[in-house]
Amino acid sequence: MSTHIIRYETKPDRADENQLLVEAVFEQLKAERPEGLHYATFRMEDGVSFVHIVGYDDDDADLLRPLTAFKAFQQDAADRMIAPAQRGSATVVGSYGFFGE
Repeated sequence: MSTHIIRYETKPDRADENQLLVEAVFEQLKAERPEGLHYATFRMEDGVSFVHIVGYDDDDADLLRPLTAFKAFQQDAADRMIAPAQRGSATVVGSYGFFGE
């Protein structure tokens, strides 16, 4: 499985909007239930920082980008953020119940 972590900080007046857009992605995921995708988003206690953790069973899969709600989330993401998102691949060292195991 490939795992990616994306971190960013939104402008204070855009954080709630960002959360609503993320919630719409999860609503579409619940409706469509794509196989092989593991996804979680966290809003940090500062209220403006977000962390997304994305795991794909198939390293070549990209199951988020085709989603209408994800496209809407990405559409003006740069305008909602203070600085570009930090993205990186990660290797899962251990997990308990996080990826549905």
